[in-house]
Amino acid sequence: MSSTQNTELGKVRVLIAKPGLDGHDRGAKVIARALRDAGFEVIYTGLHQTPEMIVNAAIEEDVQVVGLSILSGAHNALVPEVIGGIQSAGLTDVLYLVGGIIPEEDNDLLRKAGVHMVFTPGASLVEVIEYIRKNSPRRD
Repeated sequence: MSSTQNTELGKVRVLIAKPGLDGHDRGAKVIARALRDAGFEVIYTGLHQTPEMIVNAAIEEDVQVVGLSILSGAHNALVPEVIGGIQSAGLTDVLYLVGGIIPEEDNDLLRKAGVHMVFTPGASLVEVIEYIRKNSPRRD
């Protein structure tokens, strides 16, 4: 079994989402493609997703990882809303990642909201892939 396998039942499922009005999705698409090529099952929601749309997608797809790509500066408002919504819906064993233009001083607030790792510009694709492989929740 490869290291991207969650269990005998299937691959790790990763949701990549672009919350808010941010219209720049190149980075999210690069990450989504790299994760897919590394053997993960990737669901990309597209641009301009509301927190509610992301929550619904995470629940419907029963994902283990939620990656939020935010370049707009609205991360302190959007990220806690998405995480809170997913947890309130009963999906409690999820790895939350945020990528984008995130000031270092916001990392503590995001971690308190439930974010496990923040990846800023310059993070390597290998770093992201390995982090998910080592830290995604296992489900039977």
